[in-house]
Amino acid sequence: MKKNYKNFIYTILIIGAVFTVSSCKKFVELGAPPTQIGFDDAFKTDASAQSVVMGIYSQSSAAVNGFLTYVTFYPGISSDDVQYNGTDAGIQEFSKNALLSTNSFVNNTWGNIYQPIKNTNNAISGITASTTLTASTKAQLLGEVKFLRAYFYFYAVNLFGDIPLPLKDDYSAFENAALPRTPSAQVYEQIIKDLTEAQAVLPTTYAGTFRGRANKHAATALLARVYLYQKDYANAEAQAAQVISTGTYSLPAPELAFINNSNEIIWQIGNTTGVSVPGNGYVSAAASIPVYSLADGTYQSFESTSDLRRANWTSAKTLGGKIYYSITKYKIGSGTGNEYNVALRLAEQYLIRAEARAQQNNLSGAKTDLDAVRLRAGLAGVSPTLTQAQMLSAVEQERKMELFGEWGHRWFDLKRTNRANAVIGSLKPTTWKATSVLYPIPDAQRLINTALTQNLGYN
Repeated sequence: MKKNYKNFIYTILIIGAVFTVSSCKKFVELGAPPTQIGFDDAFKTDASAQSVVMGIYSQSSAAVNGFLTYVTFYPGISSDDVQYNGTDAGIQEFSKNALLSTNSFVNNTWGNIYQPIKNTNNAISGITASTTLTASTKAQLLGEVKFLRAYFYFYAVNLFGDIPLPLKDDYSAFENAALPRTPSAQVYEQIIKDLTEAQAVLPTTYAGTFRGRANKHAATALLARVYLYQKDYANAEAQAAQVISTGTYSLPAPELAFINNSNEIIWQIGNTTGVSVPGNGYVSAAASIPVYSLADGTYQSFESTSDLRRANWTSAKTLGGKIYYSITKYKIGSGTGNEYNVALRLAEQYLIRAEARAQQNNLSGAKTDLDAVRLRAGLAGVSPTLTQAQMLSAVEQERKMELFGEWGHRWFDLKRTNRANAVIGSLKPTTWKATSVLYPIPDAQRLINTALTQNLGYN
């Protein structure tokens, strides 16, 4: 039976057509919309299949209501990382770690993760079944889409815990819609499977410009992170070492780290304007209170006023008698610019390897990696006499100061190291509960799929 998912393919082809990561043309004008095409036709030619995959990338970078918004700002607010300065009661629930299962932002987070997962499943099915794509294009696109599916599932499992794990295309829509939650360990197994399969077929070179599409190194970098989260420290070290040893990437001065041609970038999600989602949320006019800013305590945690990250990635301003510490990793908040959404960068790989080495009691190796990040920030290296516990504490602190405001790193770090109760519980003793480490399964989703159980603490 011929598959005919016209709505899906039409939407993705349109999105793919407007998505570009080009240095010479940031905007693309569209003429009249093309005739809708069926699922099978979308994967007949290299050009149409490329457009489908580019559309999946593009769906992730919507500035207001997209995947990046929900996995950047709200996990940051849940930790001691990002401060919300607005009045929306739904977002304030993240600040208090007192989420309701009816929270619309939680429901939107779920939807903005599972919609691209659905699209990756459709693309994997279509690319795999195609007999007309060139071999090289078929391999590359399949690797990219498996990488993307792993990326989306990584955020789903870290935010919600056990989750449904649909792997089939829309031809099995009714089956997918009734899936129960899969244990997190099995979700991670699938993530690792997708990434290792992507590694095997993706080239080391980048397709297009500005590192906007995943290559082998991007798959390796994400795999290093996944192994770290799984406490597989030997593999985390090995994967991070592969990325670091390529010589493809370097650590530029902090003020240059997030421009779209930075040599630190391993993978970034492009956009049509050169204005990133974090920039749109963090950067505000001089006389305006930033919607999201750096938490006061995190700003006070900088080791030294000479830390170049403090000077280049934050900016203090006083409004109404209160000091706000803007996050200025990205410098452009509106209009047009030269910043995309940096998703994987070299500093994280050094920190992954430092932690993995410390966990294996290779303290001199951990010091070398930690010092690479610190020296870029204008700081001296850590003491060579640190114990294992002290080295791990130093790595945690360095991750906090290096990765603040990015992709929920701090929230996930506190959870995976079982430090959330100690850190967030002490900051929010009246609203924090041990079960707050997971977001609730949205009520709206449980009404649709009655097989979904609720996380503890949200009944």
